[in-house]
Amino acid sequence: MRTLRRAVVALCLVLLAALIATPSLQIVLRGIFNVPMAGAEELARYFLIALTLLGGAYVTHGGGQIRMEEFQAMLPARGRFVLQVVIDVCAVAMFGLITAASVASIFQNLGNQTATLEMPYWLFMAPLALGMALLTLEYLLQLVRTLRQGHADDKQTTLA
Repeated sequence: MRTLRRAVVALCLVLLAALIATPSLQIVLRGIFNVPMAGAEELARYFLIALTLLGGAYVTHGGGQIRMEEFQAMLPARGRFVLQVVIDVCAVAMFGLITAASVASIFQNLGNQTATLEMPYWLFMAPLALGMALLTLEYLLQLVRTLRQGHADDKQTTLA
């Protein structure tokens, strides 16, 4: 998993660089050469969406998702454990369902392409399918870890 996470981080850094470069290039081409780059806004939006969807699994692994830690801290240990298991099971089910739906959508639209960029539909939907599959895997690993340790993770909110 460590190698997969590193690959995801590397891909996200490439997407971030592309997200920064696309509008910058558009500004230079339009402002200096008076030649606008067709589809720059859509391409930048694609990079932003892909970065967000693919980076979600890494954020989840690092514990960076929004949590209601204050509420969880008020629960007894058994209640925190049950709540964490329920959250993880629901996340695996939800992200697994979205993964399956996005893969099915890709296969149903293999011959299609996006209107403006004329990007193949599978490439357009790939960040959704891959990102949701990675989130499913991260939550599944989190669920297995929680069940093995037999208690909820200790939660502490640090205010800086």
